Amino acid sequence: MKKNSPSKSVLQEVASGRMSTGQNSGKASKPLNADGMKRRKFLGMGLLGVAGLSLPLANKVEANSATENFVKETVSMAESVSSQSDSFEDKMKMLQKAWDKKDYRLARALTNSLQISEIQAQADHENLGTPLIGANQFGAVASLPAAWKNWAKGWMYYKVVNLEEKVGIQRKAEPVEVLLSFQASQTASLAREIRVAEIKDGVLTEVISQVFSEIRRGAEKICKLLFLADNQGKEKRTYLIFYGNPDAELPNYQSDLKVTGEGYGLDIENEYFTAYLSKQTGQLARLILKREHGLEIYSGGQGHGEPAGIDWAHDYVTEDNFQKVRISLWEECPDFEVVRGPICTIIRRWGLPYSPVHPIFSPARMNMDIEYRFYAGLPYFHKFGHMSALKTFDMVYIRDDEWVITGQSFTDQMWMNSEGKVQMGSVPEESADKLWGVGFFNKDTKDSFIGLFLDHHTDGFQEPSHSGSPSFYYKWHGQFWQRMPVPKGVKTIPEGAVFHQKNAYVTLPFDTKDGPAKIEGLRKELMNPLQVSGSSVQANLIAKDSPQGLARLAEAGDSPIPKELIWKALRDVKDPQFYKSDISIVDLGLVYDVTVRGNVVKVLIAMPHRGRPLGSYFAYGSNVVHPTTSKNILTAVYEVPGVKKVIMEQTWYPGWSSNVLTDDGRKKLGI
Repeated sequence: MKKNSPSKSVLQEVASGRMSTGQNSGKASKPLNADGMKRRKFLGMGLLGVAGLSLPLANKVEANSATENFVKETVSMAESVSSQSDSFEDKMKMLQKAWDKKDYRLARALTNSLQISEIQAQADHENLGTPLIGANQFGAVASLPAAWKNWAKGWMYYKVVNLEEKVGIQRKAEPVEVLLSFQASQTASLAREIRVAEIKDGVLTEVISQVFSEIRRGAEKICKLLFLADNQGKEKRTYLIFYGNPDAELPNYQSDLKVTGEGYGLDIENEYFTAYLSKQTGQLARLILKREHGLEIYSGGQGHGEPAGIDWAHDYVTEDNFQKVRISLWEECPDFEVVRGPICTIIRRWGLPYSPVHPIFSPARMNMDIEYRFYAGLPYFHKFGHMSALKTFDMVYIRDDEWVITGQSFTDQMWMNSEGKVQMGSVPEESADKLWGVGFFNKDTKDSFIGLFLDHHTDGFQEPSHSGSPSFYYKWHGQFWQRMPVPKGVKTIPEGAVFHQKNAYVTLPFDTKDGPAKIEGLRKELMNPLQVSGSSVQANLIAKDSPQGLARLAEAGDSPIPKELIWKALRDVKDPQFYKSDISIVDLGLVYDVTVRGNVVKVLIAMPHRGRPLGSYFAYGSNVVHPTTSKNILTAVYEVPGVKKVIMEQTWYPGWSSNVLTDDGRKKLGI
């Protein structure tokens, strides 16, 4: 997998952040690719790179002034921050004292508090990589040709992205991910404001997109952006990324990707399959193929005392064959992050595997970091894995891929050699450690389940074994494959070794005539994604009028009730839990969206954490116990001229963090 170098912000800080997630309420729209797709926090992997744009740059004097002010304010507030919390280092000292005194309950309490400190540190400092386009690389919409400027009415700024297809494969609604940086002064909410448009024959056409991992770093905001792209092969296409519209609403794009459930135990459905993740561990438990007979791929039985699933990785057997420690034995995920949106749902889980008699044995030798990605409109899902040795240790074997399927739903097996060619039947001995795909299919029904190994490498260790030969009859189950990345004869894993993987699991109909070419072509496509680069608008392009503008109702300064007045009113809604800060729900970043339809206003809010689940507190009861004038949401918004009905809704997605605080909010909290 690509290794990203740290990005530098205006303050020369690393670009990083606590992740979180999807786009929610707003108006439905029908952008390009909508018909073609039947398609707590996250760190993900994107197509990141360095771009050199020939776009107008921001005023450097203003940027430097903003930086100086930010530094002065940050330094002056440091004492306030330390007085309201305790440092990681202080908590570690307290933990050691509690441990020495054998006060184990106190030690457990402090361990929990340390995790909270780590979550906040992640929000403040984590590196997301080098942005494709920097904060100072942008154009003004006012400078665009008249046809495009009118089409994007309401938006003030844009960035330019080029996508190039280099291997001659046609793409349809391919998900593209980029990391972008923006001047914080130019945007209130990237999730609300960002829109993506393709330039096609001089016409701007909106394409479906998804914003996540929005973070604040000094005078910059950074986010990950997913959007869907078409390409006929060997083409270079240009896309404009619009932002900077205070009236924009969450776009509420529609797709075939449907997600139900909370946390990591989700049910995820698209045009091709429904995936059920374990409510206990988050492992993939069952998969139903959405063909005429609806084959269900499952694993029966009692597992090893835990609920059975089809994805059994990751695990290892300790020295002398004493025990096998597994993530499938987690009583719950030690930690996780989830992204939900119209293009992709991402579930990332990590932690140390458990012993069969946990917690008697709790080895801290190998951290296992696993991520599923499910997409709209695509017949496959991804799994990324990173297994990191925290100390040198001996083992018998490690597994980074294992699938067990009960029953006899498949009649034949297939595999892919190191040249990327599909083969049928059993794997010959000379190819057993050179596999780049394995799977099963039914020659009569054409049902199939195939794993494609896209990336498999190590850091700080020798070349891994690319094993994984499929087997039809695994004891009392049925179909089975497992991959053991440590070469035979090796028993010691050195500290710092990391095993990386990126796999795609495919559910396309498969037959012996057309199936091999189809799978080979898909793997070639996945190994050669669209190439992303920053760019500028070509000078010789002829801009043409578009049949429909970018703005939905009330997004282009045409709201029947000025949204500016509604946001101003919401600043009178304070959080009484801060007795002296006089901080509003707007400055806290709790207001995710404001929509206006006629005389009806809808306010979408979040709450800071699950310990305060009642958003209705701000709707009805937050206008007491505060030293300044405070109102609740209903009272404040009803006082805006023209408002006849106020609706308040609450969401947990994306999860709230300090990254959404306004500048005033940060000052009032002393951050």
